[in-house]
Amino acid sequence: MVLTMLCLTIVVFFLVNLEPNLRKLSISQTNMRATDAQIESWLVRNGYRDNFFERYGAWLGVYPKQPNIDAATGEASPRFRFCDEPSEARFSGVLQGDFGCSTKFKTTVGEKLFPALVATGWLMFYVMLVMVPGALIVGVLAGMREGSRMDRSLSVASIASTATPEYVSGIIFTVVFASWLGWLNGSAATATRSGISFYNFTLPVMTMAIYGMGYIARMTRASMAEVMTAQYIRTARLKGLSFNAVVIKHALRNALIAPFTVIMLQFPWLLTGVVIVESMFRYQGFGYTLVQAASNNDIDLLLACSLVSVIVVLVTQLLSDVGYALLNPRIRVS
Repeated sequence: MVLTMLCLTIVVFFLVNLEPNLRKLSISQTNMRATDAQIESWLVRNGYRDNFFERYGAWLGVYPKQPNIDAATGEASPRFRFCDEPSEARFSGVLQGDFGCSTKFKTTVGEKLFPALVATGWLMFYVMLVMVPGALIVGVLAGMREGSRMDRSLSVASIASTATPEYVSGIIFTVVFASWLGWLNGSAATATRSGISFYNFTLPVMTMAIYGMGYIARMTRASMAEVMTAQYIRTARLKGLSFNAVVIKHALRNALIAPFTVIMLQFPWLLTGVVIVESMFRYQGFGYTLVQAASNNDIDLLLACSLVSVIVVLVTQLLSDVGYALLNPRIRVS
């Protein structure tokens, strides 16, 4: 996991520091009419022309971060004064808890990123709270009697929800529930300022939950249908157990093993899903911050967002593998 994280951060660091991105950053920090000489001078003065691996090591925290040296006076000064960067050479990177400066928001990356992660965490919590139980219920009901009218109806609904992306369902829900009916006309942008309420949080939660619900429901339905044809289920039915008792006591536990992995893998998907939903509903969480960082070439903030994404993917994959081994006794190693 550490090696994967290291390789991915090197790739992302290389991509965000390509020449067009550096020129765009320099222009945004000087002025739109800056000459090539002024752009180059700004990049040299702020260390963007230093050796690539030295800069990566300084960002990571394994190489001392160098201050700016004024060509006229020879005095050292921090690269960006608005976030109290060190004015002397020292180890100050990700490993030391210093994620750099946000050139877009004029503050440290931590002060912008962590509140955004908390806001997205609440959104993901409510999405999972709605999505997972709903999907499991739909999947179990569809898989109990494979081929029945209920199975076909719920399967069609699940496929339709999965086939409809967030930016389509979000617009439809906004038009129907906010514009036509006027029920949910609270802006999600107010949730980060005045608190979460039913009116300003239902639309983004519903948009993400319905999209992810179909996939989990389909996987649960397939697992449930497979379990219902197993030999021990037939034996239980022949012993005289009722259909409901067979489903609840014998089939349900084994049918939920496979969907567990799918549910854990929804967390990385939620990080990509919130980029669309948060931008659409102006909810200032992780996705909104990532879009702002990419649009304004905020290099340090973009690197921090990428690092968070990598960590979430790797950790959820680990929890998925460990949890699956604990739930499924057939693959345990004594």
